Amino acid sequence: AWLDEGFKARLLQDARAAAAEIGISTSNPNAPTQLTVVANDADTHNLVVCTLCSCYPAALLGPSPAWYKSRSYRARAVRAPRALLREAFGLELPLGVALRVHDSTADLRYLVLPERPEGTDGMGEAELAKLVGRDAMIGVARG
Repeated sequence: AWLDEGFKARLLQDARAAAAEIGISTSNPNAPTQLTVVANDADTHNLVVCTLCSCYPAALLGPSPAWYKSRSYRARAVRAPRALLREAFGLELPLGVALRVHDSTADLRYLVLPERPEGTDGMGEAELAKLVGRDAMIGVARG
């Protein structure tokens, strides 16, 4: 998405269809699941949580981390997300950056498209892919 603005637009509009274009299935094997991708930028940071249980796109990101399932993470992500990011993950967001919290459900999963890091203009897809990890796609890391 960092290299192809058209794909990025399709990903943000219909993540399931965009993922299918590159051979990735986004559905939960137990039930149809909608996937929504939200983008970080200089003015907005997105954080994903499942307040009811631990709904997580395991098919895309692998097994969920233990902290994602914890009551502490789930509660603090909603009540005090900036404090959670700072204290648990060392991520200090500038006050001018809007923080949006997205609550995943069994039927709807969220992924974050991280902001492209500065200084990566000459990098190709393989190099850029190494810069994106699970934590950034959940929103507990910036990139």
